[in-house]
Amino acid sequence: MLFIKRFQVGQARIERKLEEVVTRLGSLEVSVASVRRDIAHNKENTATISVRVDRLSERIDRIKYRLELF
Repeated sequence: MLFIKRFQVGQARIERKLEEVVTRLGSLEVSVASVRRDIAHNKENTATISVRVDRLSERIDRIKYRLELF
């Protein structure tokens, strides 16, 4: 009977640890999703900046052409 009691105590400990691991895994999944959103946001910002730089470059080229600085 003592063996069964020890087994049950060990099993209960394993189940608690498993619940903890599942909880921590859920937190990790949320964190990864947040990082992915941040990366996507940074890529969007980079694309926006690139478009703005291209437009400024075109404007500078037009100004140089008008001033005959080319």
